[in-house]
Amino acid sequence: MVASNWDFVRRHPVATKRAVRAILKANALCAQEPERVARVLVDKGITQHYDYAVQALKELRYGAWREYDAEDTLWFYALRLHEAGMVKARPQKIIAQGTEWRFLNELKKELKG
Repeated sequence: MVASNWDFVRRHPVATKRAVRAILKANALCAQEPERVARVLVDKGITQHYDYAVQALKELRYGAWREYDAEDTLWFYALRLHEAGMVKARPQKIIAQGTEWRFLNELKKELKG
């Protein structure tokens, strides 16, 4: 999930798209080169356990974002939170007022493969 301040997105659409693109490219790198990414995590001190990092990176489904419908996923979780009384707004309102699919849809086409 990527979240941002609505005013920032409106004022800086190019920066927003670049940030989302960078996140999706990093996601692809984790899927394609888990050993390299694990080495960076160890070198930067984020973890001390290279083997665990490689295993986690290999087991996570980094490509799943291409298979799932982001709006359906958000709808599902918003509905569960509404049913639990954790949010008052209905899923329709949350999606209508709080989402911007334009960047993701453009980048899906751009980053095909």
